[in-house]
Amino acid sequence: MTAVADPPADSTRKKSRLPLILGLVLLFGGGGGGFMAVKMGLIGGASGQEADAGTPELAPLPDLAFVALDPLVISLPGGGANRYLKFSAQLEVMPVHRTEVEAIKPRIVDVLNGYLRAVETADLEDPTALMRLRSQMLRRVQVVAGEGRVQDLLIMEFVLN
Repeated sequence: MTAVADPPADSTRKKSRLPLILGLVLLFGGGGGGFMAVKMGLIGGASGQEADAGTPELAPLPDLAFVALDPLVISLPGGGANRYLKFSAQLEVMPVHRTEVEAIKPRIVDVLNGYLRAVETADLEDPTALMRLRSQMLRRVQVVAGEGRVQDLLIMEFVLN
């Protein structure tokens, strides 16, 4: 007679990794398919009627005026490679305040000139510092011109030479 051998009691049966692998494949496949469906506009996009409607109507731009400031050439302190800063800007103002701001342009140029001469050369060379310098200059211009007259300072040229 044949004897059926019992498996040893201490050996453990290995668990199958097939469900884990199948789950990961389905996860990545579903994620990629969902991304492509959204990217192609099949899911979550505008319906066919909305897409054919054409370009949406844009809101009209606010009524603005710009006051150009005279270009400044500032000699920088120290014997570094950059000896001069060439700076030009425009001020964004409301049209009703344009003549008032143009009347005090020499004072604005003086404030900007004084500020830029006081800034360290290392700060001017840092590419990320332009936004900070711009906000500092805008604040000084707003103090000189009076609150509400100058909306923004637009830097047209900022060249270290």
